[in-house]
Amino acid sequence: MTVHSFQEHFDEKMDKDQAIEAKDWMPDDYRKTLIRQIAQHAHSEIVGMLPEGNWITRAPNLRRKAILLAKVQDEAGHGLYLYSAAESLGISRDDMMEQLHSGKQKYSSIFNYPTISWADMGAVGWLVDGAAIMNQVPLCRTSYGPYARAMVRICKEESFHQRQGYEIMLTLANGTEMQKKMAQDSLNRWWWPSLMMFGPPDADSPHTEQSMRWRIKRFTNDELRQRFVDVTVEQARILGLTIPDKDLKWNEATGHYDFGTPDWNEFYNILKGNGPCNKERLDVRRKAWEEGQWVREAALAYSDKRRQRKEKKAA
Repeated sequence: MTVHSFQEHFDEKMDKDQAIEAKDWMPDDYRKTLIRQIAQHAHSEIVGMLPEGNWITRAPNLRRKAILLAKVQDEAGHGLYLYSAAESLGISRDDMMEQLHSGKQKYSSIFNYPTISWADMGAVGWLVDGAAIMNQVPLCRTSYGPYARAMVRICKEESFHQRQGYEIMLTLANGTEMQKKMAQDSLNRWWWPSLMMFGPPDADSPHTEQSMRWRIKRFTNDELRQRFVDVTVEQARILGLTIPDKDLKWNEATGHYDFGTPDWNEFYNILKGNGPCNKERLDVRRKAWEEGQWVREAALAYSDKRRQRKEKKAA
């Protein structure tokens, strides 16, 4: 088959909304777009463990500690699923790690904010994981099969994380006046970064249009952001907390909430590496990678020995 006929077959599968698998021919730009997106997603899961791991030893009781520990462990698993999906596209895990540590590959900007109170564990679960679910559920139908299948389990676990965070916020909001103020303060600090999680406005997003054509994405950044606002405002009302947006109001004509504009200068500044915790997060990841070298070498040596024993026994 010629490149032209391969392209026709790829386009036909796209038109029929059929999955593209790892062994299928695909355009180089499609492959590169998937590697960029899946690697960023994987890095976000791994780096996202850090602001929460910071609170495992300081959780208010054993139950909270156990739940938070399980959540952080889930996120490590999500990163592994996603790295495996990216590897099926021809990039090695070592290459992805090198590109993360050098700044060539990114992770979600929201993980460069500090978690300064226990209420932040509630806000991160409710808002950050809530935004992640809004973005990731459509990825269960993304056009690349290995990515879509990985997302099914990830979304099930993320929905638990969101409920766990909301339950923390509900407990605080129904607690003492000081606890409610702590919950409101956390909402104030995490609201706008959560809206930025969906990426820049569609008009300024360099990848959205092509990703929509390839069905890598099913909804645009702005569509997902609107869905998130519509759902979360009602949840905040149940909590008795106030969304920190003076422009927020219900629009009868559109059937959606109107809301203010995030500080996109802040968003791009963080992407450039100038956020509150950018350096800290990457330093921790580099240190973990370097200190874990002996573990990777030992695992490879053990794998080689097992392979050699099997070959010897087969001979």
